[in-house]
Amino acid sequence: MLKMRLVALFILLCGGGLGWFVYSPAASAIWPFKLGLDLSGGTQLVYRADTSNIPGSEVSDSMAALRDTIERRVNLFGVSEPIVQTQRGGTFAGAPEERLIVELPGVTDTQRAIELIGETPVLEFRMLKEGADTSQLSTSTVDELFEPAAITGKHLANTQLQFQTGTGYANEPVVVLNFNAEGKDIFARLTSENVGRLFGIFLDGVPISIPVIREAIPDGTAVISGGFQAEEARELARNLNYGALPVPIELLSTQTVAGTLGAKAVQDGLRAGLWGIGLVALFMVLWYRLPGVIAVVALSLYIVLVLSIFKLLGVTLTAAGIAAFILSIGMAVDANVLIFERMKEELRSGKSVSDGIREGFARAWLSIRDSNISSMITALILFWLGTSLVKGFALVFGIGVAVSMFTAIIVSRSLLISVGVTAKDGIARFLFSSGTRL
Repeated sequence: MLKMRLVALFILLCGGGLGWFVYSPAASAIWPFKLGLDLSGGTQLVYRADTSNIPGSEVSDSMAALRDTIERRVNLFGVSEPIVQTQRGGTFAGAPEERLIVELPGVTDTQRAIELIGETPVLEFRMLKEGADTSQLSTSTVDELFEPAAITGKHLANTQLQFQTGTGYANEPVVVLNFNAEGKDIFARLTSENVGRLFGIFLDGVPISIPVIREAIPDGTAVISGGFQAEEARELARNLNYGALPVPIELLSTQTVAGTLGAKAVQDGLRAGLWGIGLVALFMVLWYRLPGVIAVVALSLYIVLVLSIFKLLGVTLTAAGIAAFILSIGMAVDANVLIFERMKEELRSGKSVSDGIREGFARAWLSIRDSNISSMITALILFWLGTSLVKGFALVFGIGVAVSMFTAIIVSRSLLISVGVTAKDGIARFLFSSGTRL
């Protein structure tokens, strides 16, 4: 019994420490809660990616590179905790539509948010088709005259501003492109197999330079020289370093959530959670008496443990996530109800309180295990197949269900056993009865 009471004391001390971690301003300054766009306010941009010129086998890699590039760019502008993700929608031009969703918490200026994304140039290297005449080149004829892009911004490692002489201008500013390992191999093969042919360097579909390939270039370096002014070349090098887009994107929709609306959503969610927890706690104490009090303590430990996990793992909380958290609280209480009902059956059969506690937990475990595993499978399916909103709900719900199994079986059991009641009748029987039964 002493051992179980020491275990119970340890659990309570850990719960107190987690409570401090969750609610302390000092800890929150280091590990703050991450709030989603609907709670913190900000802007959501939805783009359609044009993958029509990309082979089907490379679409997934190109979209991943696009996501990484956009995320790197908005990070450079100091946006706090941006969320950038890809999503496959319906169909566009006869092919599955690829979308890019960008959420910028704290940015409520839609035009500025668009500029954060739109200023990034699309870089493409495209071979001139055999027999094509560049004198007919215009923006509308690029696809007719040039082959699909062989190299794009996803193959770019970095860019540099340099000044060259002997190219018709004294100290002409040029932009030197250094490709990554994949781009270096492609560029070496492209230049070695097409000596004497023209190829175009395009930014946002506009030809910057259409040089002749005079020899193979195996070192993965290319030069853009278009009669730039120094400031133009510097800006181009900077923007390409920020991340040239591997595929063109088109803005489909924007959504702005005001910070005041986000704060109200947080307050409403907290109010709903507190009312729900308070009413559940009241019911558990009135109906299940001493086990109900133990369940409320275990429920409190469950709440601070889950919130601590949210902080440490950096889980982004949305309104749907708060709903999932409140739902998981109900799951945690449900496990305690199963245990207490089994305990009540054991006590009615004439067993002592201590034996009834052990038998009640043993009999309830299989039902709790099966119901929680089925809930976790559902959460995994929703997270795997759902949209971003559904993923947030599924993640929070899955974490909550997993933790509720621990608190229901380990915490509640340890606290109940540590009480040390062994009698069959009297006050002990009353404290461990339920409802109107005395």
